[in-house]
Formats: sequence, structure tokens, C-alpha cells
Amino acid sequence: MLPEPLHVAFLGCGFITRVHSRHLRALKSEFVPGYASRDAAKAELFCRRYGGARTYASYAAAIADPRVDAVVIAVPPRFHFELTLQALAAGKHVLVEKPAYLHLHEYERVKAARDRAGRVVLVGENDHYKPLAVRLRRLLKEGVIGDLLFAYFATIAHRLKSADDWRNDEAMAGGDAFFEEGIHWLHLAGSLGPTITSIEGYRPSVFREGPDTRVKSMMVAFRYDNGAVGTLLY
Repeated sequence: MLPEPLHVAFLGCGFITRVHSRHLRALKSEFVPGYASRDAAKAELFCRRYGGARTYASYAAAIADPRVDAVVIAVPPRFHFELTLQALAAGKHVLVEKPAYLHLHEYERVKAARDRAGRVVLVGENDHYKPLAVRLRRLLKEGVIGDLLFAYFATIAHRLKSADDWRNDEAMAGGDAFFEEGIHWLHLAGSLGPTITSIEGYRPSVFREGPDTRVKSMMVAFRYDNGAVGTLLY
């Protein structure tokens, strides 16, 4: 139990902020939420609906508030990097939604800024904690299913987006549908114990029908540091 509630400001009022806010209701003695949006009315709506303490008409205002201990960066990936650096410079802890950053050098800069600030930066990769992933890691670690030689993952997701969804804009989303949603499965593949050392991605022919114009499929091949190999079909 924390000595006093942690004041958390959500930067962005979309789907994932709703999900987090519903869960935080059960922890209201430990967390006090606030909401920031470029649309002030939307921030106020979230604040009323989920019992928040305050609202902000900009992300910068939330980051600058000395009452805020931590921020949740829940906006399109294009904006994650700069908001993370701003929050760390202001002394805030950061939870950034996946996929966190678009380039490896951005991860390195965030690590350096995190260390200078003495704060925590956590990527919101919830699939890491799912029972399937936890059980598979344990079975591999205990040698129950032998040595890892091949890893094969296949997933079919039918989550079409509307024409105005920001995920249709690869510059905004940081990549295609695989980058936005298939990244969960790539994280699982990389969390089994051995480290992925090389990886290649292959797109099939683009199939665009209806308002969802994203590239929706990808095949990934990778190699682990123990000599095992794997594929992921999304």
C-alpha cells in the first residue's frame, strides 16, 4: 500500500484509457486519475465518468502539473517519443502504450533520459502477463517440454477499422496493422527465454477492401541466440 495515492495523468482519452480507467476504479485508494486531451470537453467527460481529480486541455499542461506523479501516454505512436522525454524532464514516471517508439535510437535516448531522471519507464505490453504466456515461459524454463528448437505462432484477428481511424495512417501509427496489433505476438515470441538475434518481415500482396486501408498481414521469421528458429503468421 502506498503512503498516499499516486496521481496519474492520462495523455489521450481513447479506447485504452477507458480500459485502464475501468480497472483503476478498484484501486481508487491507491491511484488518483487525471485526464488530458486536445479536446477539453472529452477530458472533462472522462474525468466525470471515471472519478478523476482534474482535467487538462493539453498534454503539456498535465506534464507540467507538479501534483502529477506519473503519466500514461495513450496517444498514437508517432507522439510517444517526444511526450516521454517531456515527462521525464518534468520528473514524471511514464507508462507508454505499445508499440512504444518507432526507432531503436529512440529507445536508447529514453533509457538515458530515464536514468538521468531516476524515474520508471514501463511499456504497456499487457500480453506479457496473460496466463498462456506465463505458463509457456514456466514450462520452457523448467524443461518440461524440452529444448526450444522451433517456435511457431499463428493468429487471425478480425478487427477492421473505420475510414477515419488513425491506424489507417502508417505515419501516425508508426507502421501497419502488424506493428499496431501483431506486435503483441512478437513480444511473446521474444519473451520465452532465448533472445531473438535476427528477424525478417515479409508482407503478402496487399489486400485493401472497404474503409480499412491498412496492410493487414505479415509473416515474420526470426532466429534465437540458442540456435532455435521461429515464424509468426499474423
